[in-house]
Amino acid sequence: MQKTVVCVTGALGFIASWLVKFLLHRGYIVKASVRDLNDPKKVAHLLALDGASERLQLFKANLLEEGSFDAAIDGCDGVFHIASPFHDPRNDPQAELIDPAVKGTLNVLKSCAKSPSVKRVILTSSFASVGFNGKPLTPDVMVDETWWTLPDFCKETKSWYILAKTLVEDEAWKFVKENDIDMVAINPAMVIGPLLQPTLNTGGAVILNLINGFCLNRCRNISKFNISLG
Repeated sequence: MQKTVVCVTGALGFIASWLVKFLLHRGYIVKASVRDLNDPKKVAHLLALDGASERLQLFKANLLEEGSFDAAIDGCDGVFHIASPFHDPRNDPQAELIDPAVKGTLNVLKSCAKSPSVKRVILTSSFASVGFNGKPLTPDVMVDETWWTLPDFCKETKSWYILAKTLVEDEAWKFVKENDIDMVAINPAMVIGPLLQPTLNTGGAVILNLINGFCLNRCRNISKFNISLG
């Protein structure tokens, strides 16, 4: 029986590492993209997973390099696109966050469009793209397809990560409709849990900062989002 082949982008991240683990456990052949194949410390946790020696292939790919995902996606039945920067930009939000997120997603989708084997793309988006528009998000509000983050609101509040995820969804849906690609998007909020990767991810850092009595800079701006916590 032929095994199903899937691609996972950004496999070194928190969500993607767990996804690779689960896919291997379910018997899939996994083609995973990473930025650097030559750093054994970063890829060791993936290579140590059960089934990795038989069914895991690692590929080098760069979000800003068109065509770099071709090899990883070619021959796959499904693509889980997870690779995207998740941090506060230091100097240039456009170059550090928005371009890698938006252009990177389009580069992945362009590679998907080249491969006739791809049946579905699963885009890991974020609650950031649907939850922030300046309107009060009270307990009685139902967040559905009519409730979207507004780019102008993001720019006004300098919420660059939220803007990036919002623009990603907008551009991705345009592309898949124009190229007849079957895509679904998931919009998780903060994802926390045991780490598979050796480095601390942003979500884990939030918890660590709370334990240490600190809070990330984005928490200081929570009042701008008019979110009711009660």
